[in-house]
Amino acid sequence: MKKRIIVLGALFAILSLTKTNAQILSDKTMGALGKGVSGFTFSDADAAALAKQSIAELDANNPVADPKDGYSIRLDRLFGKHTTSEGVTLNYKVYLVKDINAFACADGSVRVFAGLMNIMDDNQLLAVIGHEIGHVVNHDTRDAIKAAYKKEALLDAASSQSGKVETFTKSQLGQIGSAMIDSKHSRKQESEADSFSYDFMKKNGYDVNAVESAFRILQNLSEGAEASFMTKMMSSHPDSGKRADTAKKKATKDGLYHVYEQQKIDNTAPVTETKKATTTTKKKSTAKKK
Repeated sequence: MKKRIIVLGALFAILSLTKTNAQILSDKTMGALGKGVSGFTFSDADAAALAKQSIAELDANNPVADPKDGYSIRLDRLFGKHTTSEGVTLNYKVYLVKDINAFACADGSVRVFAGLMNIMDDNQLLAVIGHEIGHVVNHDTRDAIKAAYKKEALLDAASSQSGKVETFTKSQLGQIGSAMIDSKHSRKQESEADSFSYDFMKKNGYDVNAVESAFRILQNLSEGAEASFMTKMMSSHPDSGKRADTAKKKATKDGLYHVYEQQKIDNTAPVTETKKATTTTKKKSTAKKK
């Protein structure tokens, strides 16, 4: 059985893995980073390369929804048209876990949890995804994986001078991925991602009031039965109520504000014609026997 993780990262693991090696970046790059060398430049390409390998380990050790699963179909319907944003190429998957979360990585990977899709309608979900895209476009995810690597300090002091290509075990990649997701964005970064989400909704013709509504949902959860978990999860973020108020003010200023009413949430896969025909045939067959 694949391990279930609770992510306390972008919006709002530790994996037991085998020791297969994967080459990522040169030791001069990562070794210098790990030791905090002054003036070291950690590029978007460096971040994307490391994030791509780390997210692969997270995907391999979590229940990822099949393309024919209702959750995947819904996410593809909503997000499929937004696989590129501000020059960034995005990919997306659903983790079939009940936790309420979503996160993005420096390589453009966006992962949405089934628990979040169970409580937010299409517009609210797009507002959350817009927030995650904002973190990628604003380079916050690059900074997060840089911090994750420095936190793990996987290479020794000598490695930065060895001139060889470093390799990481899968367990090390899992550690980097976990640390990356658990990295806390600054409140300024969160606020900027919120603004990106609002602008994303407005630019694409979605109801901008869903941004406020999504934050109201998180606010209500933080005051209800899920309060303990939500308080921990949102500790690095601006208050959900204040974020909702900010989104409301923007919508009011733009002359777009109205009280948002949540729409129907449907994560089921549509019934195909083949299935319908099979069901009908079975019913007729049963009738004859009688």
